[in-house]
Amino acid sequence: MTEPPPADGATPGPRTGPGAAPASSRRRALSAVLGDLRAVDGALYAAVAATYTPTLDRSLRRLSRASDRSKISLGIAAALCLGGERARGAALVGVGAVAVTSAAANLLGKRLVRRARPDREAARVTVDRHVPMPASASFPSGHTASAVAFATAVGVVLPAAAAPLGALATAVGYSRVHTGVHYPGDVVAGAVLGVAGAATALAVAAAVSVRGPRPGYAVPPPGSSAPV
Repeated sequence: MTEPPPADGATPGPRTGPGAAPASSRRRALSAVLGDLRAVDGALYAAVAATYTPTLDRSLRRLSRASDRSKISLGIAAALCLGGERARGAALVGVGAVAVTSAAANLLGKRLVRRARPDREAARVTVDRHVPMPASASFPSGHTASAVAFATAVGVVLPAAAAPLGALATAVGYSRVHTGVHYPGDVVAGAVLGVAGAATALAVAAAVSVRGPRPGYAVPPPGSSAPV
C-alpha cells in the first residue's frame, strides 16, 4: 500500500536524515581546504615570478626545453646502456618508468583534472624565462613526473646515481614553475606520480627477472654483487 500524495499536489522533496547534514558539512570543509590550497599555490607561483633571478633565468629555460619529451632521461639511459649488466638493467627500468608515468600523466591525470595553465602574462613572468606554453592541461606536470620516475627507478638499481639524478629531477620540476608554465602544485603532483610510476616499473622488472629474463637484461636487486 502506497502513501497518498500531499493534499496540495506538491511532489515530496528529498528525504533528509541524520547523515545529510554531516555529509554536506564535510563537502563544504573539503571545498574550503581546496580553495586555501589553490590560494597558496597561486601565491607561490606569483612569488617565483616576481623574484629577480637573471643569472638563473636562461639556464632554467634551457633545462626546461631540454627536458621536453624526456630527452635528458633518454640520453642518460643511452649512456647507461654502454655500461655493464646492472647499468643496462637500470636504463631499461628507467625508460619503462618514464613510459608508464608519461601515459598516466597525459592519458589520465590531465584529462581528469583539466586545470588551466597559469596566466604567465598576468604574473609578469620575464620574457627571458619563457618557453612555449603547452596546450595540454596544467595538472600534473608531465616533465616532473617523467624526470622523477626515471631518477627513482634508476636510483633503486644504481644507488650511486640516486643523488645526482634526484637533483636533476628536482631542477627540472622547479624549472617548470620558473618558466611560468606550471603551478608548484602541478609539480608536486607530478613528483608523486613519478614515484608511483617508478614503483610500477620496478615491480614489473622484478617479476620478469623471477621468470627468467634474457641474458644481459636482468635488473639485479639493489646491493647484489652483480657486475657494474
